[in-house]
Amino acid sequence: MAYMSQEGYDKIRAEIKQLEEVERPEVIRQIQEAREKGDLSENAEYDAAKEAQGKLETKIAEMKAMLADAKIIDTSKVQTDVVQILSKVEMKNVRTGMVMKYTLVSESEANLSEGKISVATPIAQGLLGKKVGDVATITIPQGVIELEILSISV
Repeated sequence: MAYMSQEGYDKIRAEIKQLEEVERPEVIRQIQEAREKGDLSENAEYDAAKEAQGKLETKIAEMKAMLADAKIIDTSKVQTDVVQILSKVEMKNVRTGMVMKYTLVSESEANLSEGKISVATPIAQGLLGKKVGDVATITIPQGVIELEILSISV
């Protein structure tokens, strides 16, 4: 089961619609165009278009499966006394003093440039269940870090 926000769910639905209504017809057009050029056994354009079609259909199927298995979390019911999925957590690296703010989201919604990290990451796993004032000791690929929870919001 994949937990996600309504925003994340809607974003995936919109991407599926784009794939089905825009990209799928374009790939079909490319296959037809390549087929019209004759001998399919030596037609690289046809092979490439068929491969693109396979990848596209696989992506659509995977995204539909993700939505079928999704549980949408009501953000109005997310508590701010403890870190959980959809929490916005402001924290300070105890060693460096650097302050960071991340929102913990599902893997499908993760986007570091937007400050959204997957709950499956080591940092998020180390933060889950912590309260303001707690220090989370987290093992990451670069070593061990200690993060002090400064605030939790939605």
